[in-house]
Amino acid sequence: MSLSDPDRDLVVEELGREPTPAEAALFENLWSEHCAYRSSRPLLGAFDSEDERVIVGPGDDAAVVALPEYDAGDAADADVENAETYITMGIESHNHPSYVDPFDGAATGVGGIVRDTLSMGAYPIALTDSLYFGEFDREHSRYLFEGVVEGISHYGNCIGVPTVGGSVDFHEDYEGNPLVNVSCVGLVDADRMITAVAQEAGNKLVLVGNSTGRDGLGGASFASEDLSEDAETEDRPAVQVGDPYTEKLLIEANEELIDESLVESARDLGAAGLGGASSELVAKGGLGADIELSEVHEREPNMSALEYLLAESQERMCYEVRPENVERVAEIAEKFDLGCSVIGEVTEGNYTCTFEGETVVDVDAEFLGEGAPMNDLPHEDPTAPKRDLPDADLAEAFQTVVSAPSTASKRWVYRQYDHEVGVRTSVAPGDDAAVMAIRETESEASPGVGLALSAGAAPNWTEAAPYEGARAVALENATNLAAKGAAPLAAVDCLNGGNPEKPDVYGAFKGIVDGLADMCADLDVPVVGGNVSLYNDSPTGPIPPTPTLAMTGTKPGYDAPPLSVEPEGELLLVGDLAAGDDSAARLGGSEFLAQLGGTDRFPELPDEPAAVVSALAAVADRDGTLAVHDISHGGLAVALAEMVTDEAGLDVSLPDADDSIAALFHEQPGRALVQTTEPDAVAEAFEGVAPVTKMGEATDDGRLSIEAGETTILTDADAIADWRAVIERELD
Repeated sequence: MSLSDPDRDLVVEELGREPTPAEAALFENLWSEHCAYRSSRPLLGAFDSEDERVIVGPGDDAAVVALPEYDAGDAADADVENAETYITMGIESHNHPSYVDPFDGAATGVGGIVRDTLSMGAYPIALTDSLYFGEFDREHSRYLFEGVVEGISHYGNCIGVPTVGGSVDFHEDYEGNPLVNVSCVGLVDADRMITAVAQEAGNKLVLVGNSTGRDGLGGASFASEDLSEDAETEDRPAVQVGDPYTEKLLIEANEELIDESLVESARDLGAAGLGGASSELVAKGGLGADIELSEVHEREPNMSALEYLLAESQERMCYEVRPENVERVAEIAEKFDLGCSVIGEVTEGNYTCTFEGETVVDVDAEFLGEGAPMNDLPHEDPTAPKRDLPDADLAEAFQTVVSAPSTASKRWVYRQYDHEVGVRTSVAPGDDAAVMAIRETESEASPGVGLALSAGAAPNWTEAAPYEGARAVALENATNLAAKGAAPLAAVDCLNGGNPEKPDVYGAFKGIVDGLADMCADLDVPVVGGNVSLYNDSPTGPIPPTPTLAMTGTKPGYDAPPLSVEPEGELLLVGDLAAGDDSAARLGGSEFLAQLGGTDRFPELPDEPAAVVSALAAVADRDGTLAVHDISHGGLAVALAEMVTDEAGLDVSLPDADDSIAALFHEQPGRALVQTTEPDAVAEAFEGVAPVTKMGEATDDGRLSIEAGETTILTDADAIADWRAVIERELD
């Protein structure tokens, strides 16, 4: 670790002296890209985070959003102003650690985002994970994939928090740098919420949880560098090691501390360890701290001051506690077999740390946390690709696209996650969105709030067109929620990019920021928090710009239409059969081109996306609606294949499609397939909003038949089962 010359000069000017080794290391980590967002913060002002629903926006460990109260189950009569039940939303990346050590890297990513939830006084109720790897047919990609999924499932299952959704994508440009983005939703009453803002000088700082070791040293600076060829061996000490059983105890202890109103503010120990958490906590309150590092409970002997400050040992929380409550906090920690140390107190002066009689840190907390200069980087706007489509046989293309690893069933992944623990999961993984039952909102006048969750990105889209692709990512997540009858509530994002010092990479990153911000504004969805992960470069090159979005939505009650059809009713397409400014649909960013080669411009998006989402949510909640499924990755072809079951098939005809390949495989989001017994009512709901086209009928034979001009694609239940087993066939 080393502080750059310009940063050192700035620190020396502020301090009036050379920094101590511990101070230099603190500045190097807290002023890193990972912590200070030096290249991305100038762009993040594009996001609209203010709304009557938003209680705590960006800048804290997690955002806090009020859940609406539905009167008698009427979605149009939602009250937010008097809401007493809040959710927390947070998202985090653990990309570099998951490359070096896939199991521990992914597991500790889960642990970190759960502790961010605890910091707000909330109880974690749901996780989603969005994962991105190199090509599935490469042995190293499968090794990373298996290790990451195992790490997530082990940690989440052990702590008793259900993993209910997410996404998995395979793309050659993640080969040297996979992405692991994890989000968490928590539940908290209005009168129990706390924040990471220190409240008053004289209060004590209490460290509760696991003992401190040397694991994870320099993790923040490690996350702010390109991965080297030797990263898997040289950078292993920067990867934390998790203990989910201690995290479970910490979750329950935190709940008891909040129950008894013993905590004034809190911060979890993540990036930059104790130094990061404690300095950020007091800086947010415009205060300082006196910390004695030798009071930290440790598990390794002879640790240095720098190691105490920067170790990223897991399962630790820093609490601000009134002096009269310290003894009770220690009693609760002992009850749950957790370590507890009074490490210092909040002051009105500088942030100071002493060790063995020597002052090793004496700096202004706000300067340490907020003083990093922002980067003014050049950028190049991406160019739109020209149309260059492959010649393809329709039936062979269908088989190729529906069996591609990125579009095939992710059953192998989510069946390893305990998604039923907590008995809230009403719609389980494998659907467009999960739905959680928030029974705390039930009353005589209200059926309670169903909380829908969707998370993911689309690297093919944002590689082809960063701005339009990111707009499409936001619309697709909102459409996922609407397919379950939910209206979007709020979102958090994890913005992943390559080395921002490369103008073309930074230009693409700027595109995904602006695209995500613009579509969320169009949808009236506040972006309430997030994470930025840059320098995702390796010897194989930069990753595609990847804007993972985790979006929540709400609906009255907990029931929702499935994506699987029943053996009755008509199947309707809501949205364009073709999508472009000419006679042919655009195929840019599609799995069709990813598998068969070629380029094209990205599809145009609906003119009124908010109206489409609102109408779809209303249709999904109609009594005559039997199934709803959004159309996105893989286009209409994959959506149709996913709706078929052993008991119910589909007989579909493409009406007047000039180009059957384009109609089947373009991936314009904001579209859905609706199976209904009320086709006229669906058409009426979308009048003036989006076209509605009859596609066919459900059958009882479990087959999928698609008539496209002179070609008929006919598949039986065995073939469909074979598509769905693509991933597990290789890994089980």
